[in-house]
Order: sequence, then structure tokens, then C-alpha cells
Amino acid sequence: MKKIIHRAATRGSANHGWLQANHSFSFANFYDTNRLQFGALRVLNDDLIAPNMGFGTHPHHNMEIITIPLKGVLKHKDNMSNDWIPVLPEEVQVMSAGTGVQHSEINGSSKEHLSLFQIWIIPEKNGVVPRHDQKEFKIFERENKLQILVSSFHSDDENSLKIHQDAQVSRIDLDENKNFEYQLKSKNHGVYIMNISGDFEIDTTKLTTRDAVGIYDTESFHIITASSSELLLIEVPM
Repeated sequence: MKKIIHRAATRGSANHGWLQANHSFSFANFYDTNRLQFGALRVLNDDLIAPNMGFGTHPHHNMEIITIPLKGVLKHKDNMSNDWIPVLPEEVQVMSAGTGVQHSEINGSSKEHLSLFQIWIIPEKNGVVPRHDQKEFKIFERENKLQILVSSFHSDDENSLKIHQDAQVSRIDLDENKNFEYQLKSKNHGVYIMNISGDFEIDTTKLTTRDAVGIYDTESFHIITASSSELLLIEVPM
């Protein structure tokens, strides 16, 4: 087993007033040659957006973009529908940028901050027809068991959102003193684990809130919790 450890305090950060951003990988003004990507995982941003604020219309192409609201209401608009679409904390949105898409993202609340993760995964093929989709995922369905949010179009999982990459994005909420074994799709894959909250360890490496670890060159690993923990797991080809 090989590991890459990213402590919360080592992430790139920016405070724009309306936006407090943390970047696990090189993004915008944060550039680190050792943190360009983890396999096909290119971006993991942890954003806090002020009420009524957000990102104006901007382009993307040839990227699989996954947005996971944690708190508050996200509103999304793109040139595929040109309607403002709300995305709530129990929902996940995917967008295949493909040949090109223009979109906007704003905090849909006038009172509460919006907290979200945004993930960019490099696709297995370029030039696909742009698309987006979203789905609700109940919290109780990830209590001490893996809840698959996103998987490949080639996957047999019928309950997850789909992207153009042999990847899997999951969440799990583990109770204190739990031992959970994660099985990778293959030894050619790695898993990047973001600790949303709590305390756990993998192979004697202890991680606390917003710490992350990339695991690869293994078939499986064990997560042992010291307190109740919420985890985001992103498995990608290396």
C-alpha cells in the first residue's frame, strides 16, 4: 500500500470575501508541482459561498464535474437548459462538459452560506455531448455502509449518477469505533479519501476533519474510526 497524505492546513486557500475556497490540488492561484492531480482526479475544491453570491457564467470542456452541496442551496444554470436548477444538500449533480458548456453557480439563499465540494475528474474520452444530471441520496442509506453517488456509464450500479470515466464517488458515515474495509475496483485504481468530519485512521495514519489521504497500489484497506466520521471517497484510475 502506498499513501499520499494531505493535511487540511496544507491545502491551497483563498479568501475573496464572498468566497472562502480550499483547494486539495493546484487550482487558480494555488500551484504545487506535487499536487497537480491524483490519477484521474484533477480538482477537489471545498468552497464556502456567501448569500446571493457565486460564480458568473464561465466555460468548461472535456471534464466530468461533480458538485456535492453540504449545507445551503446551490442554484445552477447552463446553456443546455438556461433555467436555474436548485441542488440541495442531499443531492449530487454531475455535468459532462464534453465539447463545451457554459454555466453559472450561485448561492440560492439570501441568508445562509453555501458549503460544497466540487470534484473534477478527467474523462476517459473527449468530445462527448454535454449533459447534466442530479439525484437525491438519503443520509440514512450511508450509515455504516458505502453509498455510491457516481460511477461509470459501464458500471452495473443502477442507483448512481453516471460519468465518462471508470471512477466511483462514494460517501459513508461511520459510527465511533467502527472498522470498515474498502475494496478497490483493481490495483490500477487509487482512492482519495476526504475526511468531511470526525477522526479515523488508515494503516496507522490518523486523520481529522478535512484531512485527506490518497491510497493506491493495494487491493483493499481498513478505516478505523476514533469518533463518528463522515467520509468522501473518490476512486479513480491511476
